Amino acid sequence: MAEEPIDGSGPQEPVAKSPPAEGGKAKSKPKLKPAAAEAAGGKKQRGRPMRGIGKRHAANLRKVEAKKKYALDAAVKMLKEIAVGTKFDQTVNVVMHLGIDPKNAEHAVRGSMSLPKGIGKTKKVVAFCEGDEADKARAAGAIEAGLDDLIAKISGGWAEFDVAIAHPRSMGKVGKLGRVLGPQGKMPSPKSGTVTPDVETAVREFAAGKIEFRHDAGGNVHGIVGKASFSAADLAENIQAFIGHVRRLKPASSKGAYIKKVCISGTMSPAIELEVAQ
Repeated sequence: MAEEPIDGSGPQEPVAKSPPAEGGKAKSKPKLKPAAAEAAGGKKQRGRPMRGIGKRHAANLRKVEAKKKYALDAAVKMLKEIAVGTKFDQTVNVVMHLGIDPKNAEHAVRGSMSLPKGIGKTKKVVAFCEGDEADKARAAGAIEAGLDDLIAKISGGWAEFDVAIAHPRSMGKVGKLGRVLGPQGKMPSPKSGTVTPDVETAVREFAAGKIEFRHDAGGNVHGIVGKASFSAADLAENIQAFIGHVRRLKPASSKGAYIKKVCISGTMSPAIELEVAQ
C-alpha cells in the first residue's frame, strides 16, 4: 500500500466551522433601515397609510346613486340631507366639466359674478388707487387702499386679503406684483372684473361675496354657490345663476357639447351629478 505524501499535496481533512457560542444562536442577516432598503433597490414608504372612509361619509355614499343624474330640486334636497353632522356650516360648491381645450387661449372660460343670494361670507378686499378713489374704496369696504405704500407692503410678504382691485391707471406699477399675486390667484385682471375705473363699485361687490372663476387644466370650472344652511330655494337659485352665466361664456370656436357634466357637493359630502340641458 502506497504511503501518502507528507509534503501537503495529498488529500486534506475538511476544516470544521467553529460552533456558535454556548447558549447563543447563529446571527441572522440584519434588517435594512428604510434608507438602506431604498439604496438596495427597495421602495421607500412615504407618508402615512391612507385612512379608511368614515362611517358618516360611507353612509352618505350609499344614499347617492353614483351614475344617476338628479334634477336640480332633488339634488339640492339630497345635498341638504347629507351635508350635516359636521361641526361647521359646509360650503356648497358646483363643478362644471366643459367641452373646451384648456390649452387653447381662445377657449378660455373665466370671469366673475355676484350670485343672487350671496355666498354666505364676506371677502377681504384691497384696492390699488390714489386720492379720492382710495377714500371711496375704504368707505366701500376695502381693508387697504393706496398705491406705492400698498405695493411695498405686499412686496414685503403681506397677503392677508382675498381680492385685489386696481384702477387701470395704477396697473403700470401693480404689474411688478405679478410674481407675487399671480401664483396666489389674486393678480388684478380686466377679464375677472378686478381692473376697472369704477373701483368703488367693484370693492363693494367683491367685499359682499362676488366670486371669480376660471377653467383649470382639466377643463373644469369651480364655483362657490352658498352654504349648506341656505334654504333649498336659495341654493337652487344660486346654482342656476352660476350655470347660466358659464353657459353664456361659451367660446365661439368651441365645437361639440359644451357642458359635459355638472356636480354639486358640500365641503365634506359626496358629489351629486345634475341633469343639465345644453
